[in-house]
Amino acid sequence: MSAQVNLRQIAQTLRDHPSIRSKLDIAQSTATLGLTATSEGQPGDDCAVLPGKNGYDLFACEGFINAFVQADPWFAGWCGVMVNISDILSMGGRPRCVTNAIWAQNAEQAQPVLAGMKAAAQAYGVPIVGGHTNLHTDQLQLSVSILGQARHVISSFQARPGDVLICAMDLRGSYREPFDNWNAALTTPHEALRRNMEILPYLAEAELVSAGKDISQGGIVGTALMLAEASGVAIDIQHDALPRPQGVDLARWLRSFPSFGFLLTARSENADAVCAAFRAQGVSASVCGDVTEGSTLHLSGRDGRALFWDYARTPYLNLTQKEASYA
Repeated sequence: MSAQVNLRQIAQTLRDHPSIRSKLDIAQSTATLGLTATSEGQPGDDCAVLPGKNGYDLFACEGFINAFVQADPWFAGWCGVMVNISDILSMGGRPRCVTNAIWAQNAEQAQPVLAGMKAAAQAYGVPIVGGHTNLHTDQLQLSVSILGQARHVISSFQARPGDVLICAMDLRGSYREPFDNWNAALTTPHEALRRNMEILPYLAEAELVSAGKDISQGGIVGTALMLAEASGVAIDIQHDALPRPQGVDLARWLRSFPSFGFLLTARSENADAVCAAFRAQGVSASVCGDVTEGSTLHLSGRDGRALFWDYARTPYLNLTQKEASYA
């Protein structure tokens, strides 16, 4: 069996994985609501973008898989704050506050979720300002919302052919088994977490990146596909160049959900400065691909090249591409 066939098998396995295919649900909701990328707030970005007095207000919300909340309630609460912060950061913003909605059978069942949220809010310095509580339901569930602000926005809609793809990831962690969550936050000092929160706003305000997204559910490949479709471009990921912890299986890494990870596009002349901004804080960053014309996402490396997805044939988010005009 050739190495190229193995890479094709990885691509097929990823296409069929629930964490990748779950994003297809978004197209069902946007169709029902009649939303496109031209709708108010520009759906398809990691946050709704609303023009404000001093730049842009950013609003986002995350709901969590019930099995995850049930299995690891304290960490689910922590993630409720952490992943929302990542959405704000990915767009060059600074988080202001979070709210939550929690459903539980009783106060005892809700306690570890709320304790995890409290711990994360204190670690990142982002206050919890309210929410909704129901302690008389049959299942533990969690949803968390966040408000942020940006002076200059990093959008999902502005990657252009000729850009390079950059992956930035904090590798100083481990998996929170049995899920594909790479946790580099709980072992990082709070001061370092807060310093890391300034990297993306700096890159946005210095106009060093053209587009970007945080690496979320769906991992590197799912996030890259959403970025490609939003911008109406093709992306080739060179997996050999990705930041990756030693000993971690490639297929698992490509679908993993990191506590601090971003895909960004930039002009080649700005790539060194972008990577240096992350590395200065101990975060791994490297150029790992190219943006070209087309509608495909390929995986490539020494072991060959394999098609992962063609969104022209099978739309992923099914949101009409639109050039954003954020200043």
